[in-house]
Amino acid sequence: MEFNELIRERSSCRSLSDRDIPHEALDRIFEAARLAPTAVNKQPFKIWAVESPGARTKLAETTSYTFGAGVFLVVGGKNEDAWVRQYDGRSFADVDAAIVATHIMLAIHNEGLRSTWVGHFDAPKLKETFPQMADYDLIAIFPIGYPTEKGIPSPRHPQRKAAVEIVEVL
Repeated sequence: MEFNELIRERSSCRSLSDRDIPHEALDRIFEAARLAPTAVNKQPFKIWAVESPGARTKLAETTSYTFGAGVFLVVGGKNEDAWVRQYDGRSFADVDAAIVATHIMLAIHNEGLRSTWVGHFDAPKLKETFPQMADYDLIAIFPIGYPTEKGIPSPRHPQRKAAVEIVEVL
């Protein structure tokens, strides 16, 4: 799909089927994440695929926003591994993880699958449940699946505010 068409068509889908997703599609989504740019190419992120019924049940104890999906991707950034801006000590782990998450979101749509960026989850409980996530700042969960007939865009989807302001020095 042409990129501008992809970003125009992509929307949050909140009604998904748990129908099996081809491994090849997931591999392409993971590759899109792997290729995402990060500050100084530090790559301070990790993605966890939550697929088994038991793991999905545990994940659902940390958020009610699962939307019927059969696969979930959790994205996190690790501050200690990220580039830090020298002027104010700001770590870019969250920025890098958000760039990766955006690549994931667009790659999901490109595969004919749907999702939404879930930020409403109990991160401490998720880290306790899945100890491999403990050292990361968890920024997103992506429930992934094929859309159901109820999985339509919000009426607000086409509404966009002006995003650019020209700055001039006088």
